Amino acid sequence: MTQVVLELIDIHKSFGSSKIINGVDLAIQDGERHAIIGPNGAGKSTLFNLISGLYEVSKGNIKLRGHSITNLAPHQINRLGLSRSFQVTNIFPKMSVFENIRCALLWPLKYKYSFWHHCSYRQELNQKADELLEKINMADRRDIAAGELAYAEQRALEIGVTIAGGAEVILLDEPTAGMSHSETDRAVELIRSVTEDKTLVVVEHDMGVVFNLADRISVLVYGEIIATDTPDNIRCNADVQEAYLGEEVASC
Repeated sequence: MTQVVLELIDIHKSFGSSKIINGVDLAIQDGERHAIIGPNGAGKSTLFNLISGLYEVSKGNIKLRGHSITNLAPHQINRLGLSRSFQVTNIFPKMSVFENIRCALLWPLKYKYSFWHHCSYRQELNQKADELLEKINMADRRDIAAGELAYAEQRALEIGVTIAGGAEVILLDEPTAGMSHSETDRAVELIRSVTEDKTLVVVEHDMGVVFNLADRISVLVYGEIIATDTPDNIRCNADVQEAYLGEEVASC
């Protein structure tokens, strides 16, 4: 029997009198790739911020492997095995690609804060960083300042930072936004590779990416999920076509 790894139970979020998320129920299965789609302003990023602890839940419960993570701090949730990326690239631009990855590995490898120890002498840490650079196909960019990378490369680096802690549940917020077709294809293959044997939840506007990558899709409209199903069934769902996809996307 497939285990539910991430569960949202009657989740609400309001900012003052504005209701952004209105009673979301969602169960993400262990090992699945789950996409959340919907029009701009539907509340997709807000939902990610609630799951990852950046925003406090107004009402409801969020469970990670059966244990409540509702309103825990982001670093606490991360250490329980959930990691996320953001819409806006979130890296250290003046540090090298290698240094960005190495920083992300410090806590998972149990290196605590210390002003009198230099990371360069930590053989295991440096080896793990180089291994991860190979995994995300950026070994040849190792010593370049992250801020000098092309946009698609920065997004790939951020994915590397996101997975560095070994989290079992990965949330990616619009990972291919702003990319060309060829860059998007490479990004999808990278995501597929680095999330193998993990649970992936992705917010994405590119329907080609969604239908190519996701095992199941949830459609969020005005803070409510109107459908959760397989890509084929979502494509043919009349309510989803009317609310978001449009008839031209359907091939039923």
